[in-house]
Amino acid sequence: MYSRTDRSAVADWFWTVDRWFIAAFLGLLTFGVVLSFAASPTVADRIGAPTFHFVERHIAFILPTLAVMFGASFLSPRGVRRVALFVLLGSLVLMAAALFMGVEIKGSKRWVNIAGFNVQPSEFMKPAFVILCAWLFAEKFRRPEVPGNLMAAGLLAICGGLLVLQPDFGQTVLIAATWGAMFFMAGMSWVWIGLLGGVALMAMLLAYLTMDHVASRIDRFIHGSGDNFQVETGYEALVRGGWFGQGPGEGTVKRILPDSHTDFVFAVLGEEFGIAFCIIVVSLFGFIVLRGLIRSAAIKDPFRSLAVGGLVSLIGFQSTINIAVNLQLMPAKGMTLPFISYGGSSMVAVALSAGFILALTRRRPEARIGRVEFSPVAEPSDAAQAGA
Repeated sequence: MYSRTDRSAVADWFWTVDRWFIAAFLGLLTFGVVLSFAASPTVADRIGAPTFHFVERHIAFILPTLAVMFGASFLSPRGVRRVALFVLLGSLVLMAAALFMGVEIKGSKRWVNIAGFNVQPSEFMKPAFVILCAWLFAEKFRRPEVPGNLMAAGLLAICGGLLVLQPDFGQTVLIAATWGAMFFMAGMSWVWIGLLGGVALMAMLLAYLTMDHVASRIDRFIHGSGDNFQVETGYEALVRGGWFGQGPGEGTVKRILPDSHTDFVFAVLGEEFGIAFCIIVVSLFGFIVLRGLIRSAAIKDPFRSLAVGGLVSLIGFQSTINIAVNLQLMPAKGMTLPFISYGGSSMVAVALSAGFILALTRRRPEARIGRVEFSPVAEPSDAAQAGA
């Protein structure tokens, strides 16, 4: 343990970081490891790979995931902005490159091969997008003459346009919803709420009318016709689990569920561990979102407040969409469950979001007239440097 008189960087981090967030993040990562043993061996056997192929890869990604999360948590707010800018630019370049030379999987070009690994750059784009939008919204507070809101809207259009071209309509909806939540936190007027709501409805209608895969998923959801095998099988797995599940390794429906280790890992959780454990996982996500929003409301620096609120909204929306699809409450969208689903890009990118949250919610000194005091979350001095 570290003494409060120890002024080293690690000791300072230890006494200022939000340990409740760390506990929640590590709890979800632990559930992910456990579920990789439950959900992925049958998938590996089905494709002719070694039984624990996905388990071993999932565990291998735990180390870089933890390294990214804890490494990012040491950053200053200015450091968070700089890292986010670098990550966003790199992600946008790779997303554009994927359209021409990417790895095509199930009809979508969302991945690029780097050193033998398939990387999904859009996963890394999401937390960086939130940070840069928070900075742009905050600049509108600090310098009203700066068109921060308009620039944030332009950034949304660029990122959303690249996602639509892949195509990845689910991620487009996710970042648009997160952007809207941040805009609301930034003080959006009712006029803007009505205008953007109308634009969103028109965009969804246009997507339905012009994109066959979007129309197909919505029609299957509304009418129950077509190929609903995976969604219906996932729901059946949840129902069979009951309150306390079939027991670890005893699930049977999961054996015929194609994406049981990724998009439908929540269904495997329900079948083998029951509704009780599903409630625990949902509660952990709810805790992260609620604690993040409470901390966000207490932060006086607009950038940090909006960034924390946006990041927990991103995690909350993504987990809600994944779970809703498993419960047949939404059309299938092909979205992972944060911290839990298999996927190296997803795990490391969510770890980056978690690291940013830890960095931005650390207790920092707050300047007062004639003295310096410590506020639980405020750092107005950083707001004066927001242009960095």
